[in-house]
Amino acid sequence: MSETIKTDSTIDITDVVCPITFVKVKLALEDLEDGQTLAVHLNDGEPIQNVPRSLKDEDHKVLSVKKREDGTYDLVVKKHGLLAD
Repeated sequence: MSETIKTDSTIDITDVVCPITFVKVKLALEDLEDGQTLAVHLNDGEPIQNVPRSLKDEDHKVLSVKKREDGTYDLVVKKHGLLAD
């Protein structure tokens, strides 16, 4: 049974290359309130290696990372702020 995390917004960056991938995610997070979640669809390789690490470096919380059958990934991140947890 897979748990589905409710997300407040979604962004697909499979057509973008590093380092623009993180820039796109960062811009999408700016549109959200602290504590809201963003679903990110991204490619294998540099994006999945760098984006989660960069998000953690900025104190955002990566809630899940799941690999799809096509080799891309779905990442869910919670925007930092006054987190209850």
